[in-house]
Amino acid sequence: MPVPVLLVTGFLGAGKTTVVNHLLAHADGRRIAAVVNDFGAINIDAELIAGASDGVVSLANGCICCSLEGDLLRTLSTLLRRDPRPEYIVIETSGVADPSDIVRNLMDPVILREAPLETVLCVMDAGTPPAALDDALLRSQLRVADIVALSKLDLAGEGAGVRMREAIRAQRVPAVVVEAKHGEIPSALLFPATADRAPARDPGPKRPSEERFETLSWTSEQRISLPRLQQAIGKLAPKLARAKGLFETIEQPGRQMVFQFAGGRATLAPGEAPAADVPRTRIVFIAELGVLSQTELDGIMDACVARE
Repeated sequence: MPVPVLLVTGFLGAGKTTVVNHLLAHADGRRIAAVVNDFGAINIDAELIAGASDGVVSLANGCICCSLEGDLLRTLSTLLRRDPRPEYIVIETSGVADPSDIVRNLMDPVILREAPLETVLCVMDAGTPPAALDDALLRSQLRVADIVALSKLDLAGEGAGVRMREAIRAQRVPAVVVEAKHGEIPSALLFPATADRAPARDPGPKRPSEERFETLSWTSEQRISLPRLQQAIGKLAPKLARAKGLFETIEQPGRQMVFQFAGGRATLAPGEAPAADVPRTRIVFIAELGVLSQTELDGIMDACVARE
């Protein structure tokens, strides 16, 4: 199975390491491998550390952490050969790194097949002066992001979060903006549910975060029309934070496609052979709480079914 990659970017001191620390300390059973530049900044309670070897710290909760030294692709290849294999890989970039260069590296066909880039998270200090967003590096970090997390809201002063949201919107950044109190971000946005695990039909929405987001799913036993899907996503896009799915199209029967929607961008890629005993089409959607009902979702997506 491919191992999804979460890329964490953000300027110096924005709070990236705090986010990574929180992910590792609250893995909830996930085997997460963290690749970081400043290894010493990772602050995991001593009782969680199970051992260290070859520059890799193993944690009692099943996570590991290693230092980003030398070639990124070589580091990822090493992680993918570990036993047991990680379920997710988190890469924390340097605060002065242009993440677009790293994204291009992760598009290497060999790595993309084994460790696809799932989410780009930009951590932004809420106290950053809005004028600072004119900096070329900050703009690059924002524009590749699927999720922007506002950190240090408790230090930024009243109204800072609202001002920063407006400044980000003025940059025409399509990413979903969330608050990251103490480094906590709704895990469903960073590690969205896989379409393979979507039930045949949800009895109702599930909430990955009680504060703001909920997950809905749509399934079908029929192939879908790709042009109709494009129309449907165009209607749903203003209400979506994320979406991910597996399906077969009438245009390319017998070939499963992987669909991703994040940061206002939709992508399609070839998938593996369809699994047995699962619906032919399975798509998971994440939206802000209350903005998208299952009835509305079904009505829009049912129009995608190709009548055969």
